[in-house]
Amino acid sequence: MHLLNVRKGQFVYYNNKLHKVYAVKPFFKKSVHLIRLEDLEQELVTAKEITLYKPKHLDSFVFNYQRYTLHKEVKAKVGDYILIINPKPDSLDHHHLHAIEIVSSIEAYGVISNKSNGIKHSEYWVMVPRLEEGATIIDRANPDAQAPNAHEEIRQELHSEPTYTPKIGDVFQYNKSDPVIQAMVVAIEGETVYLGGDIEVHVSKLTNSDAWSLLARVPL
Repeated sequence: MHLLNVRKGQFVYYNNKLHKVYAVKPFFKKSVHLIRLEDLEQELVTAKEITLYKPKHLDSFVFNYQRYTLHKEVKAKVGDYILIINPKPDSLDHHHLHAIEIVSSIEAYGVISNKSNGIKHSEYWVMVPRLEEGATIIDRANPDAQAPNAHEEIRQELHSEPTYTPKIGDVFQYNKSDPVIQAMVVAIEGETVYLGGDIEVHVSKLTNSDAWSLLARVPL
């Protein structure tokens, strides 16, 4: 790609893996700042090293250690991740193309995200937390490029639990309260995680996406 064509939010492939453009800094040699979607690791690259990809309905990919499928016909519920496909923010909102946000509340004509953005139902697709029937796996530009058993690795990943371990400073949202609760991890003792507001939860429950959503992750 040419640097003039690189935009924040674009899905791209780098080193055969799916990334999202986080920022473009044209005055630096490595001017494109990427986030690898599978584990949120960051990369600094040049524009010629990446290949553009446009997300489609029923595309499936791993985001932050969990597999999701994009679905344009599903209406979001509290706690869902959504991908902004058709951004039309008003003067008070700041969402952009391919922003990934978490639903904090449902309104008549749209949702309010964890970043306090009002997003119309026509602006987003839901990231359904599983591999949907008929989905296309897009984690790699060429699934066979790195290993002959790449398809078997994906099959094993689909049947494994998310591997992300909460860390002090991570921020989580509890989706089953009204209103939803957002709290930071302040301490971890064994398999017990302590969050602000005197919330104590077992690590296995915190990583259950039906009840808890990760809002912010401490950079490594």
